[in-house]
Amino acid sequence: MERAVTAKEDLASRRRNAALQRQSFNGGDLASVHLQQLWFTRCSFRGADLRHATLDGCHFKLCDFRGANLRGASLRGVSLAGCDLAGADLREADLTGARFGQVLTGIPPHGLTNATGIKLDNAVLRDLELDQVIGWPIAK
Repeated sequence: MERAVTAKEDLASRRRNAALQRQSFNGGDLASVHLQQLWFTRCSFRGADLRHATLDGCHFKLCDFRGANLRGASLRGVSLAGCDLAGADLREADLTGARFGQVLTGIPPHGLTNATGIKLDNAVLRDLELDQVIGWPIAK
């Protein structure tokens, strides 16, 4: 009998630049997953464990990361457009060259990235780009 493929194994097996839409990874164990510059649209990672994940170069549009644990994750060159990061843990994460931006969906605050209450202690914020982010600046 074949073993079921986990969400972590499924994501890690996707080829570079693969697109995923409207998928839920809520509360999932994605710790240490290594992704190949995937494109996510309207996906949910609410409360997911993404500690030490490598998400370099991934694109997230209108995704939900509320309460996600991204502690120690590598998010180099990541694009987050219109995403909800409220309460996410990004302590010790590498956000070098990451872009937090917006999606033109109508009248703000719709389409703006929400960074309210995220934790950034000891995160690397070198060359971080911000475009109309709710909840910024963040007091460490």
